[in-house]
Amino acid sequence: MAKAANDAFLDRPAARALAALVFVAAAGFLTYYERDRLFGSGPADAAAAADDPFVQCFAERAAQIDQMVTDKVVSADQAAQFKGRAEAMCRAQTKGAGGPPGGAGGRPPPGFTPVR
Repeated sequence: MAKAANDAFLDRPAARALAALVFVAAAGFLTYYERDRLFGSGPADAAAAADDPFVQCFAERAAQIDQMVTDKVVSADQAAQFKGRAEAMCRAQTKGAGGPPGGAGGRPPPGFTPVR
């Protein structure tokens, strides 16, 4: 049988190529948009975070809380609550240094494990 002269555009190979192009562009955009979450932060971010007064304050408090858990002075649930309070205290002491709430770039500060 002969092909009909008026095939719909969606049935043509050009439409499939266009769909593939849109898919690749969307995947590329999402990869770029979520690059920090997919590939992690670079060494420059880690070095900058080490000099941050909030990170230093919270790391010290988190280490003390972890030691209390190791010594079985507090439970894991209490430790998570204490770390949340320590984060708030360190933010107040450093006058909001350290970026947005939850750590730099929306990530929690080092040593903080959210309650699940």
